[in-house]
Amino acid sequence: MIHRYEIDSSAPSRSDFWHDLGRRAALPGLAVLAALVAIGFLITGPLGGLPGEAGINEVLADARTPFLDQATFLVSLVGNTEFVIGLGALVIGLVWWRTREWWFAIIPGIAVALQAVIFMASAAVVGRERPDVEQLDHAPPTSSFPSGHTGAAAAIYLSLALMAQRIPNPALRVFVTVLCLLMPFAMGFSRLYRGMHSMTDVVFGFLNGAICAYLAWNYLRREPARN
Repeated sequence: MIHRYEIDSSAPSRSDFWHDLGRRAALPGLAVLAALVAIGFLITGPLGGLPGEAGINEVLADARTPFLDQATFLVSLVGNTEFVIGLGALVIGLVWWRTREWWFAIIPGIAVALQAVIFMASAAVVGRERPDVEQLDHAPPTSSFPSGHTGAAAAIYLSLALMAQRIPNPALRVFVTVLCLLMPFAMGFSRLYRGMHSMTDVVFGFLNGAICAYLAWNYLRREPARN
């Protein structure tokens, strides 16, 4: 799976691109959306908002320090819409220029866009309240479930971790891969620490982004290696 774009580097036709994008990314994305909405309604309905989760936010709020406040603020910045869009555009441009493979270069864009649509729709429908602790950031108009910052970080950084496997230098490849794999978890912690989300918001935000990264990576049919 990791080397599918190296095994088959052929360019898709326009019709194949749109067909595969719809069938292999957009349609599964609808299933992810339906699942998130169902889980969100379960949490806010029969489970009563999972009041036991409040203890996690309270413990983290009590443990706040100036250093962690600043560190989590900086981590949260890399999940902002503007940063994610800018980073995605930069990576797409650089990879397109280096490989001349537009169908490979746009993978982070597909992952982020798919995640954003699912996040916005599910948050609007579920409408979960944010944790009842002091919030260190201005709350966006979207509801708490799922975490958009965590989802966006998972979508773009997991996509980049997969793309990084084509970096020729082994040390740089490992460094970039590890950094990209750690970022979604750092983002999830920062959103909990800053009182912006409950644990399940972060968990399902991560799953949304991770699934979208997987769908984006596999959106295009590739021919298997021939022995």
